[in-house]
Amino acid sequence: MPKITFMGAGSTVFARNVLGDCMCTPSLCESEIALYDIDAERLEESYIILSAINKNTNGGKATLKTYCGVENRKEALRGADFVVNAIQVGFYDPCTIIDFEVPKKYGLRQTIADTMGIGGIMRALRTIPVLEDFARDMEEVCPNAWFLNYTNPMAMLSGYMQRYTNVKTVGLCHSVQVCSKELLKALGMEDKIEGRRELIAGINHMGWLLKIEDKDGNDLYPEIKRRAAEKNATEKHKDMVRYEYIRRLGYYCTESSEHNAEYNPLFIKSRYPELIEQFNIPLDEYPRRCINQIKGWKEEKESILKDGKVEHTRSSEYASYIMEAMVTGNPYKIGGNVLNTGLIDNLPADACVEVPCLVDKMGVNPCHVGRLPVQLAAMNMTNINAQLMTIEAARTRKREDIYRAAMLDPHTAAELSIDDIVKMCDDLIEAHGDYMAMYK
Repeated sequence: MPKITFMGAGSTVFARNVLGDCMCTPSLCESEIALYDIDAERLEESYIILSAINKNTNGGKATLKTYCGVENRKEALRGADFVVNAIQVGFYDPCTIIDFEVPKKYGLRQTIADTMGIGGIMRALRTIPVLEDFARDMEEVCPNAWFLNYTNPMAMLSGYMQRYTNVKTVGLCHSVQVCSKELLKALGMEDKIEGRRELIAGINHMGWLLKIEDKDGNDLYPEIKRRAAEKNATEKHKDMVRYEYIRRLGYYCTESSEHNAEYNPLFIKSRYPELIEQFNIPLDEYPRRCINQIKGWKEEKESILKDGKVEHTRSSEYASYIMEAMVTGNPYKIGGNVLNTGLIDNLPADACVEVPCLVDKMGVNPCHVGRLPVQLAAMNMTNINAQLMTIEAARTRKREDIYRAAMLDPHTAAELSIDDIVKMCDDLIEAHGDYMAMYK
């Protein structure tokens, strides 16, 4: 049976989903599971809850071990077949708070700030040095392991690992597998969900629903476009930005409207504050979400630890299906984030792209997509430019490269002058302290 190492196991809810899925899977249920974190309290909570799932789901067949602290990281990784990454360097407090509050002083507002924007850039810059340490350990003690990255900013972190380490890396997101299903549900087209056919490709959080057909091969886009336009014109709802994408660009994309509102210069504009109301954009959404998750987790934890009756049903997260396909050889298709080795013809080779991939005993095998429609490739490129520059800044450790990454970010550049971008970056680096100490 394989060894699965979970980096950031103190992220209990996510660890429960991914590892609970493994415990529900016959080919994985007897795995050795190594739980690693730097927070001893959260790690112990995860161990207790996962032990209960292991007992209640499959009679305790999996073997769970905990490893806490940097000094034990190499042992957690030793001999691993799969390494799942879900770390958050700097946590909500202080780093996420800093990523929102410092830019606000310059008039720069954000919604999520974990994938793009100045918040996404800062998150990547403090996370990549940690992933470098992971990679060095993996190259030594588990050189054949697959690194399944769930941490954002997905394209920057996965892209760095794919270009500058020898670790076999695929980036995984939640949005691809639910994209078209949720769209059809929201538009009252539930009868088209079963048996639908689709093609999604682009970059993480901006993968494009290029084709969608019903089970008989009929194109669903004409009706989707009609209903989306009518809904945006007649009611306020949470997905207005992506419906505007359909109207203006001709296609829907994978990640939520609150995310995509900050991936471009079109919606959050201090000069046009009315756009926030018009497109129902939830500024400061991620801090609110974090506060609610922390509160909700404390209540859930008390309930779970009280009776130990927690169980699990396999979710749609890709990780367990990837492991199962590699262990058994039964193929499985995912939307994976991989290096653009000729997969999307009109995006650069250095980019980390999100494309269909077939998984089997040979690993993750990406599929050639071809050319994206010009407007979609152009939208992706505005994000790729900042992603590649951020990766370069992480590699060189030069502050001037951080400035350049921020200058290339579409939302930041649309709102701030070059001088203010530089000052804001300096303020953020100083506020993050030791997390950014390597950038001189």
